[in-house]
Amino acid sequence: MTSVGNAGTLSGTKPGLLERERIIATAGFNRWLVPPAALCIHLCIGMAYGFSVFWLPLSQAITTPASKEVCDGMSLATELFTTTCNWKVASLGWMYTLFFVLLGVSAAIWGGWLERVGPRKAGFVSAMCWCGGLVLGSIGVYTHQLWLLWIGSGVIGGIGLGLGYISPVSTLVKWFPDRRGMATGMAIMGFGGGAMIGSPLANLLMNYFKTPTDVGVWQTFLAMGVIYFVFMTIGAFSYRITPPNWKPEGWTPPATANAMITTGHVHLDNAHKTKQFWLIWGVLCLNVSAGIGVIGMASPMLQEIFAGKLIGAPDLSFSQLSAAQKTTIAGIAAGFAGLISLFNIAGRFFWASLSDKIGRKNTYYTFFILGIIMYALVPTFAAMGSKVLFVAAFAVILSMYGGGFATIPAYLADIFGTQFVGAIHGRLLTAWATAGIVGPVVVNYIREFQIAAGVPRAQVYDFTMYILAGMLVLGLICNMLVRPLAPHWFMKPEEVAALQAKGAAAASASGGSYGIGKGGFDGSAIAFWAFVGIPLCWGVWLTLQSAVRIFQ
Repeated sequence: MTSVGNAGTLSGTKPGLLERERIIATAGFNRWLVPPAALCIHLCIGMAYGFSVFWLPLSQAITTPASKEVCDGMSLATELFTTTCNWKVASLGWMYTLFFVLLGVSAAIWGGWLERVGPRKAGFVSAMCWCGGLVLGSIGVYTHQLWLLWIGSGVIGGIGLGLGYISPVSTLVKWFPDRRGMATGMAIMGFGGGAMIGSPLANLLMNYFKTPTDVGVWQTFLAMGVIYFVFMTIGAFSYRITPPNWKPEGWTPPATANAMITTGHVHLDNAHKTKQFWLIWGVLCLNVSAGIGVIGMASPMLQEIFAGKLIGAPDLSFSQLSAAQKTTIAGIAAGFAGLISLFNIAGRFFWASLSDKIGRKNTYYTFFILGIIMYALVPTFAAMGSKVLFVAAFAVILSMYGGGFATIPAYLADIFGTQFVGAIHGRLLTAWATAGIVGPVVVNYIREFQIAAGVPRAQVYDFTMYILAGMLVLGLICNMLVRPLAPHWFMKPEEVAALQAKGAAAASASGGSYGIGKGGFDGSAIAFWAFVGIPLCWGVWLTLQSAVRIFQ
């Protein structure tokens, strides 16, 4: 990797290593070095999606014969502090809720701070929190204290997730005004891809560290904490921000003005006062609620709906399968979960890039209309017994789930301008935190209600699919109501100039001649992309190998 020189001095004092003024790009910088810097961080924090790989080993962490029983009948409050029995998988699963609630809350609270201090400091603090949380979590596993695992990986790690997730947004939007959607899509696809790398890596490490009396989880936490800290620090220190009012060489905004893309800037303090903010909040929340509920139940859904059909015994329902057969189809269902995760990642880049061509509002129209159709057809595909159509429907659904995450920063930049887009995006992520509770609750509780009512396992998800389609109808209405902001919401030019003055002074200290073009894939860019691309390709290859089993 090649880094540019310092942004110069300001008032004769050299800015600190983590300061925003230190990372203003100067002559010769290639903007294509910024997306892989973001990927270094997102591929690491994206392991949050893959944490379920630890649940089963952790539920068997106490290996002595007299202490193998699970904490059945014990209250969660007692289980948090017990050292005498193994934790329930359901108790460990609360980590997911902590991850995504804390992600949304921390992004909302510290988004404004991020805009002031810049992406390098925010990315480094994210690395400290995420990796420090893993270290603290490893101590919790070693001492068998569930509360310490929750606080370490769940709370502190969740804060790291929020800061790391939004750290590149504003920077990428400003580096790629000609391709906002593609730029944010490249980075945010890394969050979806983190589990594809992290899950098999965790399995390899647990198999390496485990012994007859130790499942190897605490050592794996420590090792991954160190590995991730190196990657995330490289990413944070590779961030560079644009000089004020910079534009790519040879690029001018389109001559035909698009009413849905503003040239003004809304202050962070005013964005949430507009109805547009809350309409887009609803758009994201409803799109994510539908998708995240499916992700959480992908494996049992395939097993219960297709059961014996997955192993060449089409007449066997799920309840008729033997324990060995259930183990076999569980492995096949894991391939299904991996495959839809792959589409989740690909969709982040594909749909966000497409939004540069057709517009952000039209992209969300596509998500909702196509999503409604797919959810409504899933029960029919299941009744037909068609694995191909069933898997294809969820592949499309999950691609749009991921695409929604990647498109939303560009949507916000279009409506509110780029000056505070990172912080506004941070506040909008409270929609994700809300969806992380609503989606799984809707899917899980309707499933339990259907089973209690005696509905066959193969049909317990039918009503759920119609409910999720209804949620997308509401999202479609929210998107339809989004309009350009009234002029009074935008800051005056002198207010914007005052906010940018500090950066302009630091940039002019380096000579004031930026000389930064569009860049391209020179040697340093190719090397940096290979650094993040090779692990990602490894994860994709393993996922495809697992997914093939669905159709065998």
